Amino acid sequence: MTQSYTPPKVWQWDQASGGKFASINRPQAGATHQAELPRGKHPLQLYSLATPNGVKVTIMLEELIEQGIQAAEYDAHLIQILEGEQFSSGFVEVNPNSKIPALLDTSTTPPTRVFESGSILLYLAEKFDAFLPKQPAARTETLNWLFWQMASAPILGGGFGHFYAYAPEKFEYPINRYTMEVKRQLDVLDKQLALHPYVAGAEYSIADMAIWPWYGALVTNQVYDAAEFIEAHTYQHVLRWAEHIAQRPAVQRGRIVNKTWGELHKQLHERHDASDFELRTQDKLTT
Repeated sequence: MTQSYTPPKVWQWDQASGGKFASINRPQAGATHQAELPRGKHPLQLYSLATPNGVKVTIMLEELIEQGIQAAEYDAHLIQILEGEQFSSGFVEVNPNSKIPALLDTSTTPPTRVFESGSILLYLAEKFDAFLPKQPAARTETLNWLFWQMASAPILGGGFGHFYAYAPEKFEYPINRYTMEVKRQLDVLDKQLALHPYVAGAEYSIADMAIWPWYGALVTNQVYDAAEFIEAHTYQHVLRWAEHIAQRPAVQRGRIVNKTWGELHKQLHERHDASDFELRTQDKLTT
């Protein structure tokens, strides 16, 4: 740190100091404008963006469809968070926390809202009886790792990712603090994956779907461009697992849904039908 900071007696919000995401961060909850959410033809309506938390859910939905569960067909509507669409009155009705992803299940009466990515994964696993073991010990181990991810990823994203990649200024103390913790988390995963093919044991589960978009992306340099900095090559079991998961067809589909950056053939802004992966990626729509 090059300078010290003494907190005032009462904190005051300085929007100009917020960096890249200053325009969408604020200390109040609730809607900023009136706007209804779109509805598609399927019972499951997903409102999201292909951040790691959003990718968890599209992977889960694509895996369910890959298993032949047609009732898991879904519409994925794009929420542009940098434009503040998560603060619309319609979105806030589905998720009062104004974060993606949010799911609306219109097959129930009244429709069921589901928010927080871990809750969505658990809801879908129970609804469709898939990717969550029935045996109590195995189920508990899967949920252990699901909740591990929900508790750990804010350190990776809001901590390490923010200060290493996004903060308007680089400060040594927070980067060191969060790098140390992220490397500890990777060591936890590496030791677990040294003993098991998947995070929670012998079977692929919602635990893998939750953890892979964050930690798998980190070690394969898909987020924050930090693989060299954290010496990702030293976590050999995490790398083996990450590369194995990446080969799954449902994962390859799910990771491009609601994506608006990168290679055009790997962007599917909205998904309303299985054929969209062949017909409506951005390279098809812009040529």
